[in-house]
Amino acid sequence: MKTRDLAYVALFAAIIAVLGTLPAINVGPVPITAQTLGVMLAGSVLGARRGFLAVLLFLVLVAVGLPLLASGAGGLAPFAGASAGYLYSWPLAAFVVGWLTERSWDRYDVLRGTLFNVVGGIVVIYAIGVPVLKAVTGLAWGPAFWTGAAVFVPGDLFKAVVAAAIADVVRRSYPVIDRPRRTAGSR
Repeated sequence: MKTRDLAYVALFAAIIAVLGTLPAINVGPVPITAQTLGVMLAGSVLGARRGFLAVLLFLVLVAVGLPLLASGAGGLAPFAGASAGYLYSWPLAAFVVGWLTERSWDRYDVLRGTLFNVVGGIVVIYAIGVPVLKAVTGLAWGPAFWTGAAVFVPGDLFKAVVAAAIADVVRRSYPVIDRPRRTAGSR
């Protein structure tokens, strides 16, 4: 990894931390936070590998005790609570968003980016977060779905559009993801 890559990873870990300073909205066992916007941005702007590493760095900082989550929590307790599955999903979500973005770099636009953020930043997060929420809280599937996914959808869709719009501007003005390399025989 180059020094520039390390700086990007650290910068986006810091962005996720700063988004945690916005107050969480408590609607059930898992709060609504702005930090998933940072996860989507990490993948959209940095790509799969660096986005994954940025989110992983953020989670390591939380695990060692820094109170960087929107609830002000830090340490190992959040990784065993109701929102643990959501936290575990974040690096994978950033990776998926980044992987899809990299594959469509030359054709990237806000609509395509929103779709990538929905797939990686919403579907992946809910697919891991809701089952872990159900297991930790003992809720039935219906209540786990409503308190762990449905209440988040409007805000997460908004965050997906915002992340895609920001990534599109960054792509055009200061591209961080390298253009895909063409190999002999490829179109």
